[in-house]
Amino acid sequence: MTERKARAGEGSPLAQTEDPAAEVKAAMSVFLKEFNTFQGEVKQALQHQEERLTMLQHKTISYGRPALSAMVETDAPHLKAFNAYLRRGDDEGLRGLALEGKAMSSAVAADGGYLVDPQTADTIRSLLLSTASLRAAANVVQVEATSFDVLIDRTEVGSGWATEVAAQAETSTPAIERISIKLHELSAMPKASQRLLDDSAFDVEGWLAGKIATRFTRAEAAAFITGDGVDKPRGILHPAKVANATWAWGQIGYVPTGAAADFATANPADCIINLVYALGADYRANGTFLMNSKTAGAVRKMKDADGRFLWADGLAAGEPARLMGYPVLISEDMPDVGAGAYPVAFGDFRAGYTIAERPDLRILRDPFSAKPHVLFYASKRVGGDVTDYAAIKLLRVAVS
Repeated sequence: MTERKARAGEGSPLAQTEDPAAEVKAAMSVFLKEFNTFQGEVKQALQHQEERLTMLQHKTISYGRPALSAMVETDAPHLKAFNAYLRRGDDEGLRGLALEGKAMSSAVAADGGYLVDPQTADTIRSLLLSTASLRAAANVVQVEATSFDVLIDRTEVGSGWATEVAAQAETSTPAIERISIKLHELSAMPKASQRLLDDSAFDVEGWLAGKIATRFTRAEAAAFITGDGVDKPRGILHPAKVANATWAWGQIGYVPTGAAADFATANPADCIINLVYALGADYRANGTFLMNSKTAGAVRKMKDADGRFLWADGLAAGEPARLMGYPVLISEDMPDVGAGAYPVAFGDFRAGYTIAERPDLRILRDPFSAKPHVLFYASKRVGGDVTDYAAIKLLRVAVS
């Protein structure tokens, strides 16, 4: 019996002794051995996983896979290349960069003039739009040519009453007139020292955008009002001006203030009312007043016959003030009140004045002409002209 039991448990530690403590010790030894084996397998699996992640990371870097962020993918390379060009004149980044052909982000020009990056171009454009200029009320179009043609239909189709049996008479045919707006070059040339560009950590693109926008804003605003059309846009005050009673196409009609050098002493607001109703009803629905700050200070004191002010400030932030219910655009390039001056304009400027511009903006870096400074020559093409003479009326400081 004892021999059979020994053979059945041969090779087993538990079969060699009947001591309980020895049995527990032997079982614990087996458990620890198996646990150590499992722990080694887990460590080995984790090590393989870490090696695989490291390999994938190296592959991602070596093959230059695109970043997950769209902003990083599209903007960062261009901004880095453009910044290098502004600071050091290094154009290799721009030449080797494949740019997307959108509004102001075309490829590098072959003659050395470089188009500004989209972020800087958008900054300049937003500053131009936010300024008190006729651009805010006029019709602005972007073209890819040297001029922009506007077709004007200023005549009506003839008509007449017909009877059942009478012969039909021929009626007049409308005529179409073409107004060609030539684009002129507007430029700015701010400068900075090379040492400042090399050592400073300031935002070169932001500084440059602000300088260009300031220069362009002043030049544009003045040309849209008083420009003579010679190498600049033709302003709203340049065409011939006649009394509104004798107005004809190609001229701007005006209404007098009733005094030789100022508004009339008695009932000064009458001229403002006359100006509003000198404009046709179809244009008056979209009418806007245009004047400078000094004139606005005088006009906002005017009252009607019942003692109510004609001027009303905007009720919400960013909303323009209103005069007789129409918005007021302040442009400092409008003349002051004086004998023979035209200090106030009223009209549908979106129909009456058109601004045409090319969408590209170019910047040329010049480190040689003004050493030790670097000049940045920025240029764009813009033009403007009156396209509907019936849509704009002026207030003239005169007795009649």
